[in-house]
Amino acid sequence: MNNNQLKTLIERIERLEKEKADIASDIKEIYAEAKSNGFDVKIMRKVVANRKKDEKALAEEKTLINTYEAALGPLATTPLGQAAIKKAKNAE
Repeated sequence: MNNNQLKTLIERIERLEKEKADIASDIKEIYAEAKSNGFDVKIMRKVVANRKKDEKALAEEKTLINTYEAALGPLATTPLGQAAIKKAKNAE
């Protein structure tokens, strides 16, 4: 590999990194717009992440979450749960 090839490869990587940063900025703006329109951005991010997953893997994950939550019982009945509820109410 010669210096010109190396330079070309580095420049291509740099161009793609710039495009990636621009796209990330665009995505951030969309989430900000969604938030200003009253959408829950945290939930939107989870929906986007879940849509990337295989249906079978997602179903298994949801089943495990439900199983674990059932085994633990309602968080709201624990001191930690009460503190989290109080904190969330104060944040509003």
